This record gives sequence, C-alpha cells and structure tokens, in this order.
Amino acid sequence: MKKCIVCLLTLVMLVSMTACNPPWEPIQAEKPVIYLYPEEETGVMVELDYNGTLLCTYPEYADGWSVIASPDGTLYDAATGKEYFYLFWEGVADIKWDMTRGYVVKGSETADFLEETLTKMGLSPRERNDFITYWLPRMANNPYNLITFQNELYTESAVLSITPTPDSLLRVFMVYQPLTKPIEVEAPEIKPFEREGFTVVEWGGAAMLGTLQ
Repeated sequence: MKKCIVCLLTLVMLVSMTACNPPWEPIQAEKPVIYLYPEEETGVMVELDYNGTLLCTYPEYADGWSVIASPDGTLYDAATGKEYFYLFWEGVADIKWDMTRGYVVKGSETADFLEETLTKMGLSPRERNDFITYWLPRMANNPYNLITFQNELYTESAVLSITPTPDSLLRVFMVYQPLTKPIEVEAPEIKPFEREGFTVVEWGGAAMLGTLQ
C-alpha cells in the first residue's frame, strides 16, 4: 500500500511539473504489460533499461524480474512463488512522439478499430481484451481520436533484455490524441506478427495532453 501511495504522489508531482508544457507533451507510459509464452516451463529473467523514471512495477522490479514461465502465460515469481499473468510497469520519459502518421477514428468506433487493428498486429484474444478494456473508457467518449503506434521510438526508450532470448517478440505501444474534428494523416502499414517458439508480447500506451481542435 505504501508503494502505491508513493507512486500516486510521484505522478501528482510530475503532472504539476508538466502543467506549463505544451499540450502535445505526453505525461506517462501507461500500463506496459509483458506476457511470456515459452514452449515449456522455463526460468526467465526480464530486464528493463528505461530512459525515464519508473513510477510503479508489479511484481516489484529489483534489478529485473525473475520468473518461472509456463506455456499458457502463467508466471511464478522465482523467489516467492506468487502467481502472475504478466509483468507490469509504468513510467515517465521525455519523448517527442511522432503524431504525423496514424489513424483518425471516431470515439464511438474505437472498440471496433482496436479489435481489428490489434488482431492484424498479432495480439491474442486475451491480450486484445486486456488492451481494449484498459484504454476504451478513456477514448470512446471523445469526438475523434488520433491513434498512433510508436513502436520504434518506444523500443528505443524502453529496452528489454530477456534471458533466454525469445524466438518471437512483439511490442505494441499506442499514443493517442483526442480530437474535436477529423484531420488528415498518413496511415502506416501494419506488419503481421507470427508466433514461433518462445514468444514475448508487450503492450502499453500514452495519452497526449489536451485536445486538438
């Protein structure tokens, strides 16, 4: 409980510090979660080199996460034996996201868009459900949303080191901006993802401050 209170107080201070920033500056990388799917029960070490400040992790990040991973994605903390479904972290970094390429979607059509797009990207039904139920309440009531996927900028700022090395790695990071009306942007190509061998999947996102007119 004390750690969660510290995380909340830290976020409040960071928000107050960024109150004078332009409205396009993001505050926080929210809920990146990491799923591990080995071919057989395997001890896995996951290390995160984040170019920013970690606000909260679960289970606690102590020079990395050491877990026993099962093929169905169930994780057991190597030290405590506690069971988890994914590794969770949140943090703040000073990144200039590229909002020039993406998708302009009506708020009321956000669920359908995410369902279709995340399926094309390679997320499983469970992973899509986790993603959509977290983000949809924040996006569905906006007139429009500019939705982008910042995979390269994100992976450069949050480097994962995983032992043993996965055979397949998918990292999806969405950044969206509420809109009052549609704008013209270039839609990027979606590259399909194939799961082979030991597979690791991660998703997260960030909301831009303010609303574009």
